[in-house]
Amino acid sequence: MALKSYKARGVVLGTLKYGEKGVIVHMLTDVCGRQSYMVQGIRPTAKGSKMALLQPMFAVEFEGLTSTKMSMHRMKDLVPGIVLHSTPFDVRKSTMALFMAEVLYRLVKESEPASELFDFVWGSVGALDTLDEGIANFHLWFLANLSRPLGFSPDNEYVDGAWLDIRDGHFTPYALIPSMALTPENARILHDMLECDVRYLGEIGLNRTERVEFLDAMLKYYAYHLDAIRSVESLRVLREVF
Repeated sequence: MALKSYKARGVVLGTLKYGEKGVIVHMLTDVCGRQSYMVQGIRPTAKGSKMALLQPMFAVEFEGLTSTKMSMHRMKDLVPGIVLHSTPFDVRKSTMALFMAEVLYRLVKESEPASELFDFVWGSVGALDTLDEGIANFHLWFLANLSRPLGFSPDNEYVDGAWLDIRDGHFTPYALIPSMALTPENARILHDMLECDVRYLGEIGLNRTERVEFLDAMLKYYAYHLDAIRSVESLRVLREVF
């Protein structure tokens, strides 16, 4: 059986136990898009286990292996792609990471490389880890900016007081159908999130009520374009923490 190998970077979206010492790893990769990998011989409790690198939203580099006779890709030589210093040890950041991974797992299905999407997700891993101010807003920034590579971000210039029609992504001075629009308050926050350099996220001052209302608005916006957002289970925990 001739194996084809390739070097890849990937962000872990989730894992599923397979047998006694195997796991299936769902990843977003730079060369294969969304892809699943079979990893054998892993003992989760063993010291130095590679499972430590296969947590949600961990960024890794590895060698992928595939052939026409294999139902699933394999991986070897797994190493950190971004060394995380705070996310695994900060309950707020790790909660964010779980949410981000589940959103991507539910929404991204294409097994074709998408460089804009991958670069945004890879960069978001590092951005969350180094962020000091505005952590409570990070999931909102992530959802707002993820709409760009997914293809439904607002496509015209924002004017103060505008609504956002969720059907076509247009900022508009009034809402023909209010249930199909983001209110002026939430449209303004969306505009701010899209314009904000993530390093200065703390400068967007939102209270808990505003965060919850904007999150609900973004879920409505996403659901119109990608119904799978409705099945994201980590939303409940996210609302409790933030």
